[in-house]
Amino acid sequence: MEEFHRIKRLPPYVFNIVTDLKIAARRRGEDIIDFGMGNPDQPTPKHIVDKLIEAAQNPRNHRYSASRGIYKLRLAISDWYKRRYNVEIDPETEAVATIGSKEGIAHLALAILGPGDVVFVPDPTYPIHKYSVIIAGGDVRSIPLLPGVDFFDELQKATIQTWPKPKLLVLNFPHNPTTEVVNREFFQKIVDFAKENNILVIHDLAYADIVFDGYKAPSFLEIPGAKDVGVEFFTLSKSYNMPGWRVGFAVGNKRLIGALTRIKSYLDYGMFQPIQIASIIALNESQDCVNEICGVYQDRRDVLIESFSKAGWEIEKPKATMFVWAKIPEHMRALKSLEFSKLLLNKAKVAVSPGVGFGEYGDDFVRLALVENEHRIRQAAKCIKKALESPVKKAGND
Repeated sequence: MEEFHRIKRLPPYVFNIVTDLKIAARRRGEDIIDFGMGNPDQPTPKHIVDKLIEAAQNPRNHRYSASRGIYKLRLAISDWYKRRYNVEIDPETEAVATIGSKEGIAHLALAILGPGDVVFVPDPTYPIHKYSVIIAGGDVRSIPLLPGVDFFDELQKATIQTWPKPKLLVLNFPHNPTTEVVNREFFQKIVDFAKENNILVIHDLAYADIVFDGYKAPSFLEIPGAKDVGVEFFTLSKSYNMPGWRVGFAVGNKRLIGALTRIKSYLDYGMFQPIQIASIIALNESQDCVNEICGVYQDRRDVLIESFSKAGWEIEKPKATMFVWAKIPEHMRALKSLEFSKLLLNKAKVAVSPGVGFGEYGDDFVRLALVENEHRIRQAAKCIKKALESPVKKAGND
């Protein structure tokens, strides 16, 4: 039977290999310490949950909602941007609620890209940034995002060498998976670059609040003229511990927001209205819970870096995100990320995400999500110490 066209374009999902091995190990009764998926483990703050319960008890909220989000949610989004970044957002024309940022990015790509459209995407990158382009029929050109490599220089070089000229650039800072951070000057260069080359920009600001050691993540839209060329996505998943709620939004360029709003109107009726009402509370009320959530990730980061160092694995300390991007220890680097991930699962009972799943330039790294508590992190370090001292087998399987 002939394969479906879009499914055929999608590469194998590398993460499934480790996931399947993890599931098999758990079925055998093994205790797996899981740093694989960036799935927040802490509860959603009580005041947000309480508002959801209250709103869900009102039958008027059980009906179909608005695909682009109810007006009060879009107003809360606009107010949040004004308070946070001093950026004016028109809730009618420059904001749209999405069912998580992943859905919004994928549908925006579908709305604006056609067969053969070239899109610049960093490598490594969060998978939907690349796969949304592929699903939409576009062509991805990878821009290396590596330590010691000037990303902007690589971007300019690729622009000169690429034909047809790129239509879109997808960015994500603080960055998943590499945890790379940027400053306002970087975004100023991006805005100037986009205008000079007639390129649209999507910026994914998922980790705006998960920042450490005094670093503050800038918004792309803070830069004058940014709304002329692009949009920015945000999700409540990480900042407010709301991953399963599936709440995100896009703001910025009216034309792009209009395209996303229109295509969504054909595809969904929006989120369950009580979720939208609770999200208004999350954005409008005290942000103390956000600071507390960030503090938990910082404590876990510090414990992981320290305990893994004692285990013989030196890892650079990230300034942001809920991840650690760890270079494979030198004596095991020849295994590459998938086989090294298998080794950690088999020998240490620790699950991580292989870097190659985020792109070819990630193959010397693995990503660890800070979703286990400090006791479990220390336990993982002890198990990893033994695994790193074991003889290396190229196959990575026993």
